Amino acid sequence: MTDRESLSYEQAREELGGVVKRLEAGGLTLEQSLDLWERGERLAAICADWLEGARARLTAAMAARHPDAAGPDASPDPKPAARPDPSAPF
Repeated sequence: MTDRESLSYEQAREELGGVVKRLEAGGLTLEQSLDLWERGERLAAICADWLEGARARLTAAMAARHPDAAGPDASPDPKPAARPDPSAPF
């Protein structure tokens, strides 16, 4: 079972917050920091997947409720959601 299948959005978001706090606190070895960073990236991707799925469900529900409004503007954005720049400050 993958993390995406076993973690809810809320669980992934909460764990990601803990990862950020541990990284910000410092005092870790380089290897520990890298491991945490990689875990944080995976958790952020899980959160993004959940949000993308929620967006698609809302779009589908709205299109089903208002089929006459379905058109090129009613479809979800085909571009994947942009991930935050890891070098950007929080």
